[in-house]
Amino acid sequence: MKQIIVLTFVLFLGIFISKAQATFNPGLRGGLSLSTISETHANYRPDFYIGGFGEINISKRYSLQPEINYIRQGSNNVARNFIDPNTQTERVVYQDLQISYLSIDLINKLKFGQGLEVQFGPALDVLLNDNLAFRKTNNDLSFITGLAYKMPSGLGFEIRFKKGLFDVLDSDYYHNNSNDYYFFGDYNTNVNFQIGVTYCFDVK
Repeated sequence: MKQIIVLTFVLFLGIFISKAQATFNPGLRGGLSLSTISETHANYRPDFYIGGFGEINISKRYSLQPEINYIRQGSNNVARNFIDPNTQTERVVYQDLQISYLSIDLINKLKFGQGLEVQFGPALDVLLNDNLAFRKTNNDLSFITGLAYKMPSGLGFEIRFKKGLFDVLDSDYYHNNSNDYYFFGDYNTNVNFQIGVTYCFDVK
């Protein structure tokens, strides 16, 4: 199923480029990933993301940018409440949750002035690995929005917000019913901020 999605994605881009007579510039991106999981009252997890992209320049003001990224997400100090089987007493432990994805993004870029860009688009996140004891789903669908500034040299700076749509945690396992501050909701989604740099190669 994953291979079919990727193949369809590549074929669509090939047809689109040939019809639009667009220019194409490859590039690299990477930086800091700050993530948490919603409705857990946990801490943000600092980590990183890295990837490549192809900027398809449709017009002076609009570009379509497919991306393939490796991104590490998760949440730190997630509370788990349980009954210790040895002592039959209630215990709370705090766990750092880590989830790694291969993210396939399709970013729309609206360009304003000298280098300012508004970015938005969907992402398909394919699970690579994690340390979750129980999860609701392996993969995720996300929506991305952000701002970027690209210099004439090709070097750029970006900040993005990425929100997952799927419930990723089994809240019956990760929960705390003894302290309202650590109360778990039922809909636990990925929340991610990205702050980083890009470089776009000038291909003639």
